[in-house]
This record gives sequence, structure tokens and C-alpha cells, in this order.
Amino acid sequence: MNILHLLDASTVLHAFGPWVLLGVGILVFIESGVLFPFLPGDSLLVTAAILSVPLGIAPWQTALVAIVAAVLGDQVGYWLGRRFGRRLFREDARVLRTERLAEAEAFFARYGGLALVLGRFVPIVRTYVPLAAGAAAMPWARFARWNLVGAVIWPVLLTLVGVLLGGIPFVAKNIDALAVLIVIVSVVPIGIGALRKRSAARGARS
Repeated sequence: MNILHLLDASTVLHAFGPWVLLGVGILVFIESGVLFPFLPGDSLLVTAAILSVPLGIAPWQTALVAIVAAVLGDQVGYWLGRRFGRRLFREDARVLRTERLAEAEAFFARYGGLALVLGRFVPIVRTYVPLAAGAAAMPWARFARWNLVGAVIWPVLLTLVGVLLGGIPFVAKNIDALAVLIVIVSVVPIGIGALRKRSAARGARS
């Protein structure tokens, strides 16, 4: 399965066959804290809920698996941050760039523990915020509480969105287009942030 297929939630879910719940858990776990942010987290959960009948799973099962995987993934990210901090990142790296960690650290510094909840809804940021929390030596008990809150709200809300949308015939017949739309909407805040940063850099040079 190539990287383009990984971004297509419907293709990914059908590729898992009878192991779809395990697949959802693995992808959410990896995206949550194993430093690989380019996975269809949001669209995966919404699409799984919409396609629950043909996939042979219940929406509550998807939400439960995602909650457990998100909690465990964040725990891994937190301990990686505590153990290695910024040493895992390089300026010229393809994935583990110091720029991405710096953005997550700024997000964490701005929102504190709430960043673990808000960051869940921002692709890429949700991967690095637990690492930033660990690198900042956030007390584990406090991290665990916020982690649990975010790990519950995120899958439940997205699964609920999928359940509601699944009742609309047009949506059910155009699930692939919807998945692409979800990915686009998810990355819009990141694109806006990048444009603002580039504009500020140009202004500083002029």
C-alpha cells in the first residue's frame, strides 16, 4: 500500500478486511505518538463510521478502539519526549524536522494541558504535542489526565459525525470525495499558519 493509498481512508479500511478494527487501532496509535504524522486520522474515523455496515463493525467499536490506541500512542510520544527531547529531530530531516517540533512546542506553550485536547483535531500537531509535553517535563499525572480527555473527545466526536453523515444518501454514495474533503479541511489551519510564517519572514527581511 503506497502513501497515496494511506491518505484514502476508504481504501485503507477495505484493505484491512476482517482486521479493520485492528488496523484502525494501529494507525491511530502510530499517528498519535510514534512520530509518523501523515496518516488519515480524522477521515479514517469518520469514514469507518459511515461505512460501518459494509465493513461489518459498529461505530462504538471504532470509537472504543481509537480511544485506547490514542491514549497508548500519546503515552509513547510523551516518554520519547522525556527520554530524547529534541535530539530525535534535525533541520534537514524529511519527517522529524525541528521546525515541526518547534511548532508543537509553541502550541503546547500557548495552551498547556489543553493542547492535548485541541491538538487532537489538528493533523501533524497531534503527533508532536505529546512529545513536546514530555520534552517540557510536564508532570505525568497531569499529562495522563489531559491525554485521556483528548483521547475520548476526538474519536467520539468524529465517529458521531460519521454516524450522522452516514444517514445522508448523497454522502454514503460519495464517501471517497468526502474523505478527501475532510483531509483538505483538516490541513487548512496548517496551510494558513505556514503562509503567515512565510509572510512574516518576508516582512522581516524587507
